[in-house]
Formats: sequence, C-alpha cells, structure tokens
Amino acid sequence: MTGLNTSTIEYPSAPPAQPPKPVFVDGQQPPSRPDPFSLWGSHDPALFRDPVTGLYYTYCTGAIARRSADLITWETIGKMVEQPPKESSDWVGDTGIWAPDIIKVGDEYRLYCSNSTWGVRQSAIFLAVADNAEGPFEPRGIVLKTSHASPVNAIDANLVVEEETGDHYMAYGSFWGGMHIIKLDKETGLAAEEGIGVCIARRPKWADGAIEGPYIRFNPDTGYYYLFVSYGSLKSDYNIRVGRSRGLLGPYLDPNGRDMNVVDDDRNEIGLMIAGGYRFGDGQGYMGPGHNSVLRDEDNAWYLACHIREHDFSGPQIATMHVHRILWTPDDWPLLNPQRYAGEKIQPIDRASIAGEYERIKLTPLVPQAVLNSVPMTLFADGRFECCSIVGQWEQTGETAIAISYGNIVETCLLTPAWDWHRNKPTLALTGLDQRGVAVWASKI
Repeated sequence: MTGLNTSTIEYPSAPPAQPPKPVFVDGQQPPSRPDPFSLWGSHDPALFRDPVTGLYYTYCTGAIARRSADLITWETIGKMVEQPPKESSDWVGDTGIWAPDIIKVGDEYRLYCSNSTWGVRQSAIFLAVADNAEGPFEPRGIVLKTSHASPVNAIDANLVVEEETGDHYMAYGSFWGGMHIIKLDKETGLAAEEGIGVCIARRPKWADGAIEGPYIRFNPDTGYYYLFVSYGSLKSDYNIRVGRSRGLLGPYLDPNGRDMNVVDDDRNEIGLMIAGGYRFGDGQGYMGPGHNSVLRDEDNAWYLACHIREHDFSGPQIATMHVHRILWTPDDWPLLNPQRYAGEKIQPIDRASIAGEYERIKLTPLVPQAVLNSVPMTLFADGRFECCSIVGQWEQTGETAIAISYGNIVETCLLTPAWDWHRNKPTLALTGLDQRGVAVWASKI
C-alpha cells in the first residue's frame, strides 16, 4: 500500500514530550510544586487568544490559567481569582471556583466563574475583572445565582456577543432544566434582566438530564451560531454534541433538523456528536471528552479544547486537556481532526498519498455512549474501499476532500496532515460526516 509522501506534503514535527501522568498514593500528599508544563489536572478549559500579546490562554476549574505561544506547549501561570465574592461563598457555602470563561471588552478582561459544590443547585456565577489576561482578577459581583428550588443550575458560564446587535449574552447550565442563555449589561458585565433566561438545549429525564458546558460561537463564513454541549457524565460517557442556529437564541438544530431543546430522544441521537470516548489500534484509550471551548484565531483557523480522561474504570481518573483543529464540511458543520493539534497546516493532498491503510472509528451515538474502538480500513489505489466486511468505493472530490460510499451511505470526508501521538510519527488524519449526520474518524497507519 502507498505510504506517506513527505516530498510534497508538509507534516507537523514531533511535539515536545508530555510530562507523565501523576500517580497518587493513598495517605500521601500530591507534589506541592507540580510540573508547570503538565496538562494533568486541566478541567473545563476555556481557550482564549489575547489580542494584545498574541498569546493563548486556558482558564480552568480552580481558576488556574495556562499560557502558550503555539497551542501545543502550555505553562501553568497560577490562580487568577483567589476567592469568590463573600456574597457568593455565603450563598453557596463553599469557596470552590469552577469552569471560568473569559471575554475582553474594551480594555477590560472579564472572567466569569462558577461557585458551587458537587451535585447541587445552590450555585452562583460571579464576574471578576482585570486589565490584562494574567490578572489578578478582582470580583465585581454576582451575575446569577440559583437555589435548590430553581429549575436550573448557575454554573458553566459562556460569553457570547450577538453578531447583529453587539449585545452581550451568557449561556450557562448543568443537568436539571438544561442550557439557558441570559442577556448581560454590556457596560457592567452583570445581568441585564431578571430570571433565568431562555432555554436552548435539554436532555431527557431518563438520561438524568445530563447536558452541560454550553459554548456558543458565531462563524461569519457560514452565518450560523454553533452551540457545543457535553452529554453524559464527565467521569465516563461524556461526549460533545453540536447544533446550529441562524439566531443566537435558537432554535439550535442538528444535521437532521432536530431541535436540541426537545427531550423526545430515546436513542440518544439528537445533536451532531463530534467527539466521544475512543481508542485507535492498541494505543491509549480515552473517555469523556467534554466541557469544551472553541477559538477562532486571527487567521480564521478554528480550534477546540476539552478535558478528557484515560479509559480506565478501575478508579477515578485525573483529567488532561486535548486541543484539536476544527475542519468545516461543505455544508457548514464543524468536525474535529481526530489527532491532537501539533501545528499541522491545511494543504492539498494528492490521491497517491491518500491511498493506504487506516484505523477507522464511526462516531455512532449509543446508549450509554461507550468508548469506541477503531477497525481496519483500506482505501485502495484503484478506488475500492474496504472496512472489515464492508466494501465500497472512494473518490477524491477536492484538494483536501474525498467521498466514501458503501451501500446507501455516503461519507463526505476531509483530510489533513497530522501527528499520530500514539505511534509517534506523522500521519494523514480523516474526519467526515455521512448524510445521516454521523461523523467518522480515521488515521493512516
């Protein structure tokens, strides 16, 4: 079979070695000074590019920030907010800070933080402000608070500006009554209206109402707002779903036109699933990708950051962070390069380089959402397609695109050079979507 053509395709170089996963021993305290370049412990990352310095940042649970010049190597720079405002911690009964999100308004950096405890609705979202991306951020006030009597939970804030009006909004929510969005005062950054706002996405009661971490971004090239959410449990079957809308307040529809605010979903199929638990070949399996954020960079490249855990149900697993390049389908849906970002560049791929053997994963929605293992796939040079017992055809449809067809299924796929983090070598990565709204990943071996 045809291998990689390194003479015509520019592949990313090997990324720096990652610090090892920390080992926790009962009765022993964790290191007081963990490796500053470690991503272990990253949770709920909010990805941000500072327009002043050009540096990238993530803000995670614990109000911990990391800094990067290339989205590959990250350095921990410390805690951005020391404590929630007293009104918030008194209300919640705890000083824990979860899931920050950031927006720059004029010369002011606004960090929206959740103050809550596990499994309750006695929560608050507060605003802290600074004059630079590295703080320190000082609390300004509470934006929203909820109680055990509330139908929603005030955590997981995401800030979004309405394209048509310039008005500011905050999406939020976790489990219970679903994802909501509320209008903010642009001058103060605090709530501009009473109440809990408008519901934009929910899950069925039989699924424990398990939806959280809303993240909305507008794509000026497509004219859509995209709502990213996490389904399931962060400890096991977390997966990332997407809907889109022409208006910020919805309705957010999936590729089959199903409203993400409808709870009639007995097959767990509503929402385009762009990431779930997976394992390529004999490599490390991962579970629970979720609570993502999305960045559109100044060069119009798009990225998604999420936390994720190694696949192991023998005990609690510490989270780490993965960053993926987003690719856009011809009909304007976001898909992920299945390999983590390593500096790859989108470029023409010749047909001879595409032919070969791959590891393939079809991101089929399941109940519950299991870790999906890859299977062998071959794209023959003569246009034949083979995947286990399935046979069909493939053809190149563009400089970076192919179509795979078998039976009555047609998968529209995009290719990009990538770095295979498991095999520690360059590869071609494939991401695609069939006409039924099911995504597919593959990585050349």
